[in-house]
Amino acid sequence: MKVTFLGTGTSQGIPIIGSDHPVCLSENPRDKRLRVSVLVEWAGYNLLVDCGPDFRTQMLANNVKRLDAIIYTHEHNDHTAGLDDIRPFFFRQGDIPVFAHKRVLKALRSRFDYIFTSENKYPGAPGVTEFEIENKPFVFEGLTITPIDFRHNRLQVFGFRFEDFAYLTDLKSIEDEEVEKLRDVKVLVVNALRREPHHSHFNLEEALEFIERVNPQTAYLTHISHLLGFHDEVEKELPENVHLAYDNLKIEI
Repeated sequence: MKVTFLGTGTSQGIPIIGSDHPVCLSENPRDKRLRVSVLVEWAGYNLLVDCGPDFRTQMLANNVKRLDAIIYTHEHNDHTAGLDDIRPFFFRQGDIPVFAHKRVLKALRSRFDYIFTSENKYPGAPGVTEFEIENKPFVFEGLTITPIDFRHNRLQVFGFRFEDFAYLTDLKSIEDEEVEKLRDVKVLVVNALRREPHHSHFNLEEALEFIERVNPQTAYLTHISHLLGFHDEVEKELPENVHLAYDNLKIEI
């Protein structure tokens, strides 16, 4: 399995428009972060986790030529706003499977009604096939996917375990039985927004405590804001098996 970090930034991305913060002014490419998303590749299939507003740029940057499905963590704009840009894949492949919680599918139907409707559909609109996710494992093209249920402030969000790889973003609180689903995972990705506490995201301290609790072989931090600091400086502070993810990073599991 190969995983590409398409974006590792918070909802505004880095740099933030108009900001004079030193991290926003950094010339280091690893300090420039698009909105969070990963591409999971196995056995010739490409599965996208979240389709945010930077989707088109991310596909071009990584020369992605096939998209077999999209799986959504939740309905917030930085995770969903790029859905219209699946059109090139739709024109070549037909309807794209979309997996999400029923609440998220409802939000997508409302926002992108011209994609989900079958009545008088505009001929240039992409098409999707909907699959509702519940809190239980399912299989897609031979890959077992286990949803991990947690809270982003009070909003329900799904993270996902793809066999030896787990991806959790926008996490603030989680029940013990959901953490148990991560037992023996080799690679864990989790959000670490900044150093100061936040009402709906792990800060760095909370993320590191969670990683220690799960005890993966390797962990990566994502959904990072400029307030966490410069990539190279933060990387030096982290435990040996923990790293800051950065845009276009590719790992193999």
